[in-house]
Amino acid sequence: MGTEGKEQGQMATPTCDHFAELASIAAPRSKVCDRCVEIGSTWVHLRSCLYCGMVGCCDNSPNRHARKHFEEQPEHPLIQSIEPGESWRYCFSDHFLAR
Repeated sequence: MGTEGKEQGQMATPTCDHFAELASIAAPRSKVCDRCVEIGSTWVHLRSCLYCGMVGCCDNSPNRHARKHFEEQPEHPLIQSIEPGESWRYCFSDHFLAR
């Protein structure tokens, strides 16, 4: 993670290079959290991996499958919300929210 505007007395602005390095964005592979469906669980919101399209449940969901996907595959740090009306993306590695 880099910083910008780090002059004396200024707060550093977090940045993330993962978005610029992403060659293409994978389409979501599902409209449900397949891992939750497999275990008979529910979710709050859905997130999609920008690298492979895996759909997982959010951190407010009991199983946090989107985060678990990143923990199992740290080379896939980028997700996006696939909730209607939401258009943000997030990098787990850099804790960076892109709107």
